[in-house]
Amino acid sequence: KCRTGPLDIVFVIDSSRSVRPFEFETMRRFMVDIINNLDLGPNATRVGVIQYSSQVQNIFSLKTFFTRVDMEKAINSIIPLAQGTMTGLAIQYVMNVAFTTQEGARPLHKKIPRIAIIVTDGRPQDHVTEVAAQARNAGIEIYAVGIQRADMNSLRAMASPPLEEHVFLVESFELIQQFGKQFQDKLCGVDMCLEQEHGCQHSCVTTPGSFYCECNPGYRLNVDGKTCSSIDACAEGRHSCQHHCVSTHGSYLCRCRPGYHLNQDKRTCTLADYCSFGNHSCQHECVSIPHGHYCRCHPGFRLQPDGRSCRVTDLCNGVDHGCEFKCVSTEGSYHCVCPKGQHLQADGKTCSSCGAGHVDLVMVIDGSKSVRPQNFELVKQFVNRIVDLLEVSPHGTRVGLVQYSSRVRTEFPLNKYHSADEIKKAVMEVEYMEKGTMTGLALKHMVEHSFSELEGARPLSHNVPRIGLVFTDGRSQDDISEWARRAKESGIIMFAVGVGKAVEEELRAIASEPVEQHFSYSADFTTMTHLVENFKLNICPEEGKGKTEIRSPCECEALVQFQTNTVAILQSLTEKNILWGDAWAVWMTARLENLEQQIANQK
Repeated sequence: KCRTGPLDIVFVIDSSRSVRPFEFETMRRFMVDIINNLDLGPNATRVGVIQYSSQVQNIFSLKTFFTRVDMEKAINSIIPLAQGTMTGLAIQYVMNVAFTTQEGARPLHKKIPRIAIIVTDGRPQDHVTEVAAQARNAGIEIYAVGIQRADMNSLRAMASPPLEEHVFLVESFELIQQFGKQFQDKLCGVDMCLEQEHGCQHSCVTTPGSFYCECNPGYRLNVDGKTCSSIDACAEGRHSCQHHCVSTHGSYLCRCRPGYHLNQDKRTCTLADYCSFGNHSCQHECVSIPHGHYCRCHPGFRLQPDGRSCRVTDLCNGVDHGCEFKCVSTEGSYHCVCPKGQHLQADGKTCSSCGAGHVDLVMVIDGSKSVRPQNFELVKQFVNRIVDLLEVSPHGTRVGLVQYSSRVRTEFPLNKYHSADEIKKAVMEVEYMEKGTMTGLALKHMVEHSFSELEGARPLSHNVPRIGLVFTDGRSQDDISEWARRAKESGIIMFAVGVGKAVEEELRAIASEPVEQHFSYSADFTTMTHLVENFKLNICPEEGKGKTEIRSPCECEALVQFQTNTVAILQSLTEKNILWGDAWAVWMTARLENLEQQIANQK
């Protein structure tokens, strides 16, 4: 066995077409014989094999195998490339790839020899002189073995100096195995650590024709290349100890400050938990500190002179709470309350009779085809006038909007917008749906989704009123009774607003008790302004009597408005001469006057 120290050896085998199959077999035996006499292992000699012709193929790298059995099996599995002879390309691969640390070569500072053994039978078809010089300058020792037809000048151009020790020419493939034994002796050489007084303090490592000294772990080699000095890991800052580092012979250990213990990682420290001893007597919390502990009270409590018990702090008497009406102390905190009939504003301190109260309001508007586009715009204006009544904020009033026709669509949930301006802008951007009137389906959606905490409704435990306002202009095409009942049973205060052909019976079924205060009606979309005031009076009863006025389409005010609108239209049509002429307009005017007279006589 070659025991002169670890080596990194790469065989570079010519498998061009000039190498016949039986000749390639002798090259396999040459490699196997040499490998069998090497001391192999990850910390001993490593071996790699490549073959080349017109291209280069890696058979196995320096990091692939560390046993003779695995290497011999891989060598016997090589299939020759049988092409050209690009020896320069192969040397380039050896330098740029095979002897890199990524492929298993040991770093240069370890001084482990890098040896390339090139075996070829012919003249290279590319240039080798320059690339071989680069490889030698990179620290690669090159042995050039030529067989039979090999060109001696090319071998000499590739090999490392002295040439007489690195260039070999074998007359035939039959003689290569015999040559392998001689080459083995040349490769291993003399064990210089045994042949002379090396002077190494710790360890001597033999290399071909030389040796070098190594130190034991925890020591470094001095500049004389022979003696060793202990490494002070603590002084060099490589210890990673959390508290204290204590140097030992070539190593270190960590220690903790008093009151701490060393963790299992032998580096970090944990405070000794004196509270875990169970004898602290703290009423609330025990806090460990180095060499002891102290007691701590929950927020809103004060530690008593005995250092263990706690007493509630009356924050209302101890801080400037700023409550407009009354401050109520709680455990560790306080909150403001308002007198009955008033609501706490978003600032959590001042009170308001209505607009700034906490309300979750969802408006459900009819978008069926009977509403018509121009009237739908009036509906959106109606919604925005209601928004103007309220003080919208995350902690005050929240507003959501749902539109329905044959289906239901959430335009925005309660937690979408946090100011009146944002809501009004979103309302004006709502698109008209058209189609049918599924009021029952809309009520179901409102109960199951719109007033869920997921969409921004506050928990029932917060006692924030939930108000649902349903706006419709006609009879529902589905049953409303079940979901109107469920809405009210779930605690939603329901308001019903009808316009035009809205059915009073359905409006009353939707509205909460007392019904007269929770439903309103207007004859048409242009005269529903008063409905906003009705809604305001009912959610803010202290601003008026709080009674809802149900207006009949036959009331005087409605008739006057109807007459005014009709006359204006007739005048416009007469001026534009679009109808049947002035005579028709005069006849229609007379009919209207007659109708007015009949109504006056009835009263």
